[in-house]
Amino acid sequence: MTPVLSRAQLCARHCQAQEAGQAIGSDQVNAQLAELAQWQVCDGALERSLSFADFHQVMAFVNALAEMVHGEDHHPDLALGYNRCTVRWQTHAVSGISENDFICAAKTDAVHERFAR
Repeated sequence: MTPVLSRAQLCARHCQAQEAGQAIGSDQVNAQLAELAQWQVCDGALERSLSFADFHQVMAFVNALAEMVHGEDHHPDLALGYNRCTVRWQTHAVSGISENDFICAAKTDAVHERFAR
């Protein structure tokens, strides 16, 4: 991964195919997290819990997120409930966190801003 990228720089990038050994080290993960303050590392993945007004908004967000991830060909794990959705990004091909996860986390934030209460 390149030096720490701003959220805007991450949003301007696109996911690339990853190969084993391309996981980002913990020092660089922690440095990059400073640009995505609402994300945290949980069990080896980037994770954020998002709040919504109701289930209808949750589903609208999930559908909008699905459109974004389809274009990136990188897919999160999701857990949803009445007014919340937890999004987890991890690159299974590298058994850890890759630049793709940070790109998609930044883009997830941008999608969420359209639905925030």
